Amino acid sequence: MPGERPIIALDFPSFDEVKLFLSLFPAEEKLYVKVGMELYYAQGPDIVRYIKGLGHHVFLDLKLHDIPNTVYAAMRVLKQLDIDMTTVQAAGGVEMLRAAREGLGQGPTLIAVTQLTSTSEQQMREDQNIQSSLLASVLHYARGAAKAQLDGVVCSAQEVEAIKAVTPPGFVCLSPGIRPKGSAVGDQKRVMTPAQARTIGSDYIVVGRPITQAEDPVAAYHMIKAEWAG
Repeated sequence: MPGERPIIALDFPSFDEVKLFLSLFPAEEKLYVKVGMELYYAQGPDIVRYIKGLGHHVFLDLKLHDIPNTVYAAMRVLKQLDIDMTTVQAAGGVEMLRAAREGLGQGPTLIAVTQLTSTSEQQMREDQNIQSSLLASVLHYARGAAKAQLDGVVCSAQEVEAIKAVTPPGFVCLSPGIRPKGSAVGDQKRVMTPAQARTIGSDYIVVGRPITQAEDPVAAYHMIKAEWAG
């Protein structure tokens, strides 16, 4: 399994909060963390350099969506940060996805966001004017990502089996919206537990608040890691 560790979403706005959170873990414990829009836009590339300097893996989740030339140029810049994984929006189309792949090169894992796990089928139809089923939309985007030579997609764990059936072997499915049993769902609509995601075939999972807002984040992380590992 590529992602033997759950990816921790560092949903903090400040450098100090990130430093404090990471300091809770022993220096020898190497984590896989997600730097999203809030943290990256607040702190810039230095936050990625700091985390990489500690020896952790970084998933830079910026969901780029622009004309192909702009995305290509942006990926060439992000490549210099030695990130391990990053994202683009599948809705940008195959040409944009190919430009992202070319700009980033073959080192970091490049995955496309299909439909957000906070999006319901009704919302998709009303807000995006997509009249197919939610699953059909996700599969359409997954096929496009595979056609553009991306490594995989971001998707709900509920969609993993169907995606694996229509994409090449080794195509990665990263699943956010993961909540341990008994945790608050929050703004997520399509959720699963770590064990369910493992059973259904997710390659990576992303967990934020159940770890970062836990009374004991280290204990919460290891509990989720154990459940994910089976």
